[in-house]
Amino acid sequence: MGNSIVETERVLRPRHGLAAINFAEMWRFRELFVILSWRDILIRYKQTYLGIAWAVLQPVLTMVVFTVLFGRLGKFQSYGTPYPMLTLSGLLPWYLFSNALSQSSNSLVASSNMISKIYFPRLIIPASAVLSGAIDFLIGCAILAVLMPVYGIGFHSHLLLLPVFLLVAFLAAFAAGVWLSALNVKYRDVKYIVPFFASMGLYVSPVGFASMIVPERWRFWYCLNPMVGVIDGFRWCVLGDKFEPYWPGFFASFGITIVLLATGLFYFRSTEKTFADVI
Repeated sequence: MGNSIVETERVLRPRHGLAAINFAEMWRFRELFVILSWRDILIRYKQTYLGIAWAVLQPVLTMVVFTVLFGRLGKFQSYGTPYPMLTLSGLLPWYLFSNALSQSSNSLVASSNMISKIYFPRLIIPASAVLSGAIDFLIGCAILAVLMPVYGIGFHSHLLLLPVFLLVAFLAAFAAGVWLSALNVKYRDVKYIVPFFASMGLYVSPVGFASMIVPERWRFWYCLNPMVGVIDGFRWCVLGDKFEPYWPGFFASFGITIVLLATGLFYFRSTEKTFADVI
């Protein structure tokens, strides 16, 4: 009897909607997720003169500039807290969001060779780009931990809630990254728009000042910026009760984040089938 060869064929069909996200498939490709995250970290610092030191210099120099600009010249209130600490506690979550946004928005286009040649869950690409900014954030947290006792700020129980606000920050970055990465495949203007909005957001968000300076009648609407709730929560965890978030505004920020994430995932899934052709 001759040997018979049985050929099998696997057909990949596009799915639609949020329910179509196959989390089991995402888990099977977890090694690819780790590899892409590590690749993004290496590329970020490859052939850079300052290298990882830039992760230290960027928040520290910005802290100094904002302290002079808002604290000394602008005479903004610090509510009894050293202005450098007020600024640094706002900078860390902002840079986590901003770096993740800039990396993830161009992630699909940067991975065009992979997308056009092999199959894998495309959502892994912007997700891994968002995670790559965590190294800078951890370095910034180490700087913050060193400066807290220097400025007389003690460690307290609120710090245990810090992971909650960091999770919201990652969700906000991922939501924006999913939207912008998918849009950037078709509209290449996105890569020019993102740096502009990231620069504007640094001053519109309560990074160099406390959000309490916003008049009460406008504060809820101000919190529709998803990063307001994150920065306020992070600052509260680090600096204590005097910076307790405006909770209705925090939940508004979180609600906007969830809406952006849900609609971003829906748009990503609906356009994913065209990525290999358009990119």
